[in-house]
Amino acid sequence: MSTIKSGGKTWMAGLLTASVASLCCITPVIALFSGATGFASTFSWLEPYRSCLISLSIAALAFAWYQKLKPQKTAMDCACEEDKPSFWQTKTFLGIVTVLAFLLMAFPKYAHIFYPKTEKKEIVIIDKSNIQQVKLNIKGMTCEACSETINLALSKVPGVLEYKTEFANGSSTIKFDNSKTVEQAIINAVNKTGFKVIDVKNVQQP
Repeated sequence: MSTIKSGGKTWMAGLLTASVASLCCITPVIALFSGATGFASTFSWLEPYRSCLISLSIAALAFAWYQKLKPQKTAMDCACEEDKPSFWQTKTFLGIVTVLAFLLMAFPKYAHIFYPKTEKKEIVIIDKSNIQQVKLNIKGMTCEACSETINLALSKVPGVLEYKTEFANGSSTIKFDNSKTVEQAIINAVNKTGFKVIDVKNVQQP
């Protein structure tokens, strides 16, 4: 009985740590579907601990499988029938939990598929002298989901022509028509996602 209980606690710990490990990337997707994009960066502070949490999750699941697969000691003098384990105690259930945990841990790799494709805006007439380009340094981005959240916000700003957001270096390069929008409107759009613009640099047109 103690083995079953400890095994149950172990798989729960593995699933929980797997969930927490990817919260920084799961939250922006939840924010997208809920419409409350302001809390997209809520768990970005967890990113430095991600590798540690993943290691803990894998260790917990490995121990759960060890508990499940190791030979069980049976009393030789017991004539009673062994109780059939419930579904929650089977290898099938532990297999489902393991797959779910690994899907959660790998979430940052495929989070972008949940975001709608942003269509390029058609520009009819633009005075080239009005085109300006800036590079924003943004705090809080940890994965592709964060980049997509910011890109989606930028796509809704009138006058923004092009944008390229890179979570790896924490920046977004935006080209816009300064006769239709201003730099501060772009900064505000990014800040509303929960991520914070910490620096702005004007980029010379090629």
